[in-house]
Amino acid sequence: MRIAIAGATGNIGALTVAALERDGHDVVRISRSLGVDLSTGDGLDDALAGVEAVVDATSAPVTGRAETVAYFGTATRNLLAAEERAGVRHHVLLSIVGVDHIEGNAHHAGKREQERLVAEGPVPWTIVPATQFHDFAAMVASWTEQDGVATIAPLLVQPIAPADVADVLAEIAVGEPQGRYVDVAGPEPQDLVDMARRTNEARGHVVKLVPTWSTVFGPAMAGNVLLPGESARITPTTFDEWLAEQR
Repeated sequence: MRIAIAGATGNIGALTVAALERDGHDVVRISRSLGVDLSTGDGLDDALAGVEAVVDATSAPVTGRAETVAYFGTATRNLLAAEERAGVRHHVLLSIVGVDHIEGNAHHAGKREQERLVAEGPVPWTIVPATQFHDFAAMVASWTEQDGVATIAPLLVQPIAPADVADVLAEIAVGEPQGRYVDVAGPEPQDLVDMARRTNEARGHVVKLVPTWSTVFGPAMAGNVLLPGESARITPTTFDEWLAEQR
């Protein structure tokens, strides 16, 4: 099966490419660095020739709310229009668990716009909401790190291994469109501050973590907001197992 991956050079995109190729599929990589620009549509028609399914695993630059929504909106419109012209039969979008419950976060606002466009668009679709990835905590701490100190919000999450996300996306892409898929999450809840501490220790990175709420991750994200629903699909890799590979 010929399947295109948008965001193919990113973390989840590259892993999804590998998962599909491992199963013998013909994978088309869509990325600006590879000559296909979702923001302008340049190269999309050629890239999607003969493609049956598209997995959108793109991310947006860290900017303000309006810029993020505009970026995701433009890229999604261009991608869906090109898919319709090419006769693509299945659009798979990677989204975020709890995206509808958080108003103040720019990235969540952009993902909501993506979801809206996909659900109202011309191509049969599956939206896959996933929890935060195992490497999310250390990445968030790195955004604020200065002089060996970093602030990080005390979020409760149920993190998932990036490779497990990729396996789910690859599985869904080769099947029939399912609409909104169940939440996809890792096996157990974790505290984001503790995750960041343990990841940095495993990687030999010394940084003092200061738990605090911020404009990026405010109190609206506290409690169970980021946890998966009761009917969630639970993937196998624990945070401890992933962490062992970081040493």
